[in-house]
Amino acid sequence: MMRRTVLRAAGLLLGLGAASRLALAGVSESDAASGIRAALERGANAAIAGLGKPDGFMNNPTVRIELPGYLKDGAKLLQMTGQGKSVDELLLAMNRAAEAAVPAAKPLLVSAIKSMSVEDGLQILKGGDDAVTQFFAGKTRQPLSQQLLPIVTQATQKVALADKYNAVAGKAVGLGLVKSQDANIQQYVTAKTLDGLYLMIAEEERKIRKDPLGSGSAILKKVFGGGA
Repeated sequence: MMRRTVLRAAGLLLGLGAASRLALAGVSESDAASGIRAALERGANAAIAGLGKPDGFMNNPTVRIELPGYLKDGAKLLQMTGQGKSVDELLLAMNRAAEAAVPAAKPLLVSAIKSMSVEDGLQILKGGDDAVTQFFAGKTRQPLSQQLLPIVTQATQKVALADKYNAVAGKAVGLGLVKSQDANIQQYVTAKTLDGLYLMIAEEERKIRKDPLGSGSAILKKVFGGGA
């Protein structure tokens, strides 16, 4: 344990790169990539399990989907004046749509993880807090958007307010009150679903970095725990 601590401290104090720190800890680049793959797969499974269920989005303030731009302020005003029932129904429908769509993302996420290169793994290992998000966004956002959009569309069609949202938001774009990419509720919810999913995977990966010994995985202990 003392040796691990000394090696870790030496790497930080000397400002060594990721490859040099791995070498000091006796971890090969191949092992590092395997460790990242294991961390991401574990994180993806945990995130999907946590989000892809009733209230997975709705009751999680970190990823809960709210109305965009000025529509959020308008919703607050309606709620304050006792006219918030319709707004509440729309918010619930948006978050339920996200919860229904998340499980369908698993195959593509797993595929991206399994095809990850050693270089990808090292970039994540030495990257910042958004390294995991950037990796998944680059590899899966476009195909996942296409895959999840029909699921979100089907879910939001159950609420008549969805069409009203699109009509109001479309006008708001022309006034600069809502971003153009947020003017369609189906596309907006799909994008927010992916944002929330990537964020929770990154959160799970940060937990592993913080407590690799608690993961129960030999490769994770080796890579994130500072060596064998």
